[in-house]
Amino acid sequence: MIGKLTGTLLEKNPPEVLVDCHGVGYEVQVPMSTFYNLPQVGQPISLLTHFIVREDAQLLYGFATAQERQTFRELIKISGVGPRMALSLLSGLSIEELAQAVATQEAGRLVKVPGIGKKTAERLLLELKGKLGDAVVTGAAAQVKSDAQADILQALLALGYSDKEASACLKQLPVDIGVSEGIKLALKGLSK
Repeated sequence: MIGKLTGTLLEKNPPEVLVDCHGVGYEVQVPMSTFYNLPQVGQPISLLTHFIVREDAQLLYGFATAQERQTFRELIKISGVGPRMALSLLSGLSIEELAQAVATQEAGRLVKVPGIGKKTAERLLLELKGKLGDAVVTGAAAQVKSDAQADILQALLALGYSDKEASACLKQLPVDIGVSEGIKLALKGLSK
């Protein structure tokens, strides 16, 4: 219904902003990723929005980019994930980090976000698999070509190796290698 707001930024009270659009002030909830990039109070602003009507409230959520809004919409489709939790996820992780966590099925990254427990993180990973395709996956996650490689990558990251080190190891491994053999070879390569 309300897809975009363009006006003047009147107030900034995280995570809420007040936007004046021709004399009407809209209270808009925004993720911290959008909040940090807002202009100064009194400056023009334009936000893409998602409008939610509930029995007890009408809520407006704002986003700096179409990708943020689309990710928010994917998140709130998941059972047990409401708008507040979706905002929390977008505030705690960039879209690229979220896409990378989903690509590598790494629940540990999601659990670090306040309000996300282990079961919710696992459900998010399952439900979001293949749905964040627009997000650019960088680093080691871009190197993953099979489920076995995803498991090897996850094991290396869990052992404390950096994204860069894990990515370099994946490039050296055969594509059709098994998980346990791949981890052994990767650890041998990293120990040199």
